[in-house]
Amino acid sequence: MNGQRPRRGAKQSPSKGDLLQLYYYMRLTREFEESILKLYRQGKILGGAYTGNGNEATSVGSAFCLKKEDYLFPMHRDLGAHLVKGQSLRNLMLQHLARANSLTRGRDGTGHYADPSLRIYGNISHLAAMIPVAAGVALASKLRKEKAVVMTYIGDGGSNVGDFHESLAMCSVMRLPLVLIIENNQFAYSTPIAKQFIVKRLSDRAIGYGIPGITVDGTDVNEVYAACMRAVDHAREGEGPTLIESVTMRMHGHSAHDGAEYVPKNLLEEWKKKDPIARLEKHLTEKKILSASKKLEFEQKISVELEDAVQYALQNPYPAAEEAAVGVFAEQLGIKI
Repeated sequence: MNGQRPRRGAKQSPSKGDLLQLYYYMRLTREFEESILKLYRQGKILGGAYTGNGNEATSVGSAFCLKKEDYLFPMHRDLGAHLVKGQSLRNLMLQHLARANSLTRGRDGTGHYADPSLRIYGNISHLAAMIPVAAGVALASKLRKEKAVVMTYIGDGGSNVGDFHESLAMCSVMRLPLVLIIENNQFAYSTPIAKQFIVKRLSDRAIGYGIPGITVDGTDVNEVYAACMRAVDHAREGEGPTLIESVTMRMHGHSAHDGAEYVPKNLLEEWKKKDPIARLEKHLTEKKILSASKKLEFEQKISVELEDAVQYALQNPYPAAEEAAVGVFAEQLGIKI
């Protein structure tokens, strides 16, 4: 389960083997983020710690539709997409712990990194600013005749930023191979969606650009997978972009420092009943795809893998203080400005 699988054609229902991999990655995503929260509380992670608890079906189910040559621009709640695209637990843990040999050489402690070897780029803190970059990559890919697809994400609040609309306008008229997923997780930080939009479905905005717009249940990984597979195939065939709205819930606050007291407790309780991992596990158990022994095997595998990643990262040093400005200012790179 290294994140790279052979092309599955245009089928829109995952096989039994795919379902088990989806379950594994969703479990791995949540357990990794729980490890991050523990390290944050222990003072071993500085700055912010973000989780996608409740969004696992979206991040995993969407990225599972990509091929090795496709481009991924994940947001801060899309850890599962990194894993599915092939990023190692060690690299992700080094990144979050800001170690010298992390992908950002210790300059950052979140998902703000790029790994060109896996075609993973992102994320940009200024919300929606990543979409024009993804659109540019989609244009470059089309000009190179790669037949590659670019997938990126934005939150419900970020979909109000001008970059979102400008990028969709460009991608639609140029028929660029972009799949844009709105993670509608009910709150833009502390602002509920009722105070953000008058439309019932954010996917309806696609009408203004003449492109497909789809709304899916973001707690159902099968539904996410089916919609994203259609969108990926649509883009790969040169038919242009698709806007997908995945309706889910951000079960934690904006970040680890945010207790989310502004979220009604009864609302959280209702969404807790729709937990995407528990939902998939129930489905797999009823279909006799996931046995008790297989579930235990996954749990043990994830525990060992995470412990290895944590210990590996903790044993690696922070960058030297005298290197703090290296790679920051253009003149130190030998570039004349």
